[in-house]
Amino acid sequence: MNPFPLIFQVEPPHKKFSSLKLLLLILLTGIGGVAHSQVIVPVDSHKADSLGAKGKKITPPTANLNKQYDFGDLTSYILHPKRKTDSLHKNSGITVVPNIAANPTIGAQLGIKAVVGIKLDNDPNTLLSVGATSASITTKGIIYFYVNHNIFTPGNKWNIQGNLVVAKSLTPDFGLGIGRYVEGGSATDKVLADPTHTGNSIHSYYFNVREKVYKEVEEHFFVGAGMSFEVRRDITLKDTVNNATPLSVYNNRHGFPQDHYSADGFLFNVEYTTRDNPNRAYKGIYFDAGVRINQTWIGSTKNSVQFTTDLRKYISLSEVNPETVLALWNWGSYLAYGTIPFLELPGTARDGSSRSGRGYTSQYFKGTEYNDTEAEFRFPILANKFISGVAFASMQSANDEQGTKLFQVFQPGGGGGLRVLFNKATRTNLALDYAWGKFDNKGFFLNLNESF
Repeated sequence: MNPFPLIFQVEPPHKKFSSLKLLLLILLTGIGGVAHSQVIVPVDSHKADSLGAKGKKITPPTANLNKQYDFGDLTSYILHPKRKTDSLHKNSGITVVPNIAANPTIGAQLGIKAVVGIKLDNDPNTLLSVGATSASITTKGIIYFYVNHNIFTPGNKWNIQGNLVVAKSLTPDFGLGIGRYVEGGSATDKVLADPTHTGNSIHSYYFNVREKVYKEVEEHFFVGAGMSFEVRRDITLKDTVNNATPLSVYNNRHGFPQDHYSADGFLFNVEYTTRDNPNRAYKGIYFDAGVRINQTWIGSTKNSVQFTTDLRKYISLSEVNPETVLALWNWGSYLAYGTIPFLELPGTARDGSSRSGRGYTSQYFKGTEYNDTEAEFRFPILANKFISGVAFASMQSANDEQGTKLFQVFQPGGGGGLRVLFNKATRTNLALDYAWGKFDNKGFFLNLNESF
């Protein structure tokens, strides 16, 4: 039987399938070789990996899962074509994929990425604990490694989240603001806004340790606190002098050293969640609001107070195919007091899962105030859910130092993509998107799981 019927197909074709199976396996394991990606270290593991509502099952009934087809089934079908592919015993909750990419900023990238999901007891109310790790190296000397975790103790009494990042990084810099430059400003205003968007490559060593502990105080409602330490050392830019780049102008204006900084602070969050799965939600709401307080007495270069909001809504549009979903997302960050280092400003792909603003390079737009709104339509293509599709659009807004206010100027982005079901038990997908924006931004983005 053909394991790849189209969603609208009544009778699957009965044709020889061996060559197609082999081709699909080769393509799926090497597809990133031609994909463009952003080199991003995770800002916060919580938004990417937290799970849904207490009392909600994290997977569909076994009978429904048996009708689905994932990458493990494909591998088994190729290696053991006579073995049944609808057994669930082999789904360990671990997904490992190559982390391969190439673009002009990072060069060619080679690495490995893994995600694991496990429940810590047999209580159906206990939420899935999730962890992820990645290690990569590129031809331009970029090396990065991270581990993050989101652990729910039995009964969801406690939720422990955090990440560790070590990176030799390269960060593209396209100035401050939302791409708007007001004529008549000073020479340094023009450098800071970078109206030509030529970009500068910033090299540095980056270290981040972040840990938060949440306590469920009411059903679906959590309160949490923690700390985060971001340290950047040996910051260098090629072919530049003082006030010749946005970074140097910003540092001079706000009193930061040119070659290093620390952003160390306390984290306080509240969260409400009813979504049914963190990897690919079919329904529910997710809301998180937090405050970060950076303090010099614990090592931060400057004091600051920063607020963040993260709101997501998932609407299933079909009872027959609950994977048909309209997903909505708004993420924002707002400086209330003090000064944030230039490379820590909120902006494109600076959300917790580093996925916002697809179509633009990380931090392409940024400001002390930033907001991104996105909508995505998700739909199955094959009846066995092995291949799905998405179409998405986004609008970003940020302030700047020439008087542009938040929500005064918007920059659009959009695109579409394919999803390959890697692990049906945890709804883990391989996501391949093509996205584009203004200023000639476009490219392929390869990731595990949905953007939000």
